[in-house]
Amino acid sequence: MLLAVLRLAARLPLSWFHGAGAALGWLVYACSPKYAARLRANLYGSGVCSGDAQCDALRRRAISEAGKGMLELIAVWFGSDAKVARLAVACEGWEVVEAARARGKGIIIVTPHLGCFEMVSLYFVQRLPMTVMYREPRVVWLEPLMIAGRSRWQATVVPANLRGVRRFYRTLQHKGTVGLLPDQAPGAGEGVWADFFGRPAYTMTLAGRLQRATGAAVIMVYAERLPRGRGYHMHFEELPTAHFDEAALNRAIEAQVRRRPEQYLWSYYRYKAPPGAEAPPAKA
Repeated sequence: MLLAVLRLAARLPLSWFHGAGAALGWLVYACSPKYAARLRANLYGSGVCSGDAQCDALRRRAISEAGKGMLELIAVWFGSDAKVARLAVACEGWEVVEAARARGKGIIIVTPHLGCFEMVSLYFVQRLPMTVMYREPRVVWLEPLMIAGRSRWQATVVPANLRGVRRFYRTLQHKGTVGLLPDQAPGAGEGVWADFFGRPAYTMTLAGRLQRATGAAVIMVYAERLPRGRGYHMHFEELPTAHFDEAALNRAIEAQVRRRPEQYLWSYYRYKAPPGAEAPPAKA
């Protein structure tokens, strides 16, 4: 029943979701002091803005963009195939995907929490198969909605557990493509501390381990959210793999975030220490 309602709602224009989403972003910010404090602390501490006026203006835009990211999921996950295909109105850098395929070592797509990150896999799987990993949500009834939204065209969805990791390795060994969120906080034993905007962040090691084991190309992608609900601009950029590690990964994410800092999910709890993990290194 809920799925049917969401598919019906997804017929509305993307501009409507973005307009209502901007208002929702401010509502959440006003009603959750913890959310608001984390967004401000992460944004102001990142160094992507300087001075009270500039940082306050960026904060306001980030609040609205975060709300857009919440509601646009209805359009992206539950819109018809034809409508979702039309949401990506521009693409920059797809040629790096074709070049990586020609080398025949597999592809690792890394998508930070920037812009409409859910749009990335849906754009890709219209053209090529990809296996994507998802983390089970805390709210149980959201899981089937998440899987339904991501499972279309040539997508294979696997859980973020040992079975999913094994599936990633097999996919790359067969010259396929896998996709993951590289700035998602991993569990204890699944990450190392690496600087992210000048602060130690527990950073997943999976991307590096996959690359070193298979020789796969690493391509960073984000879907830039265009004004007035016009759609999304896809950006593909291949990362160097000669010295690819967690620090290099975080630097690459930082470079992308600086291009559209208002569209990064600053409210995400990026700097938490997972239970059981070693303490972050002390700053000199």
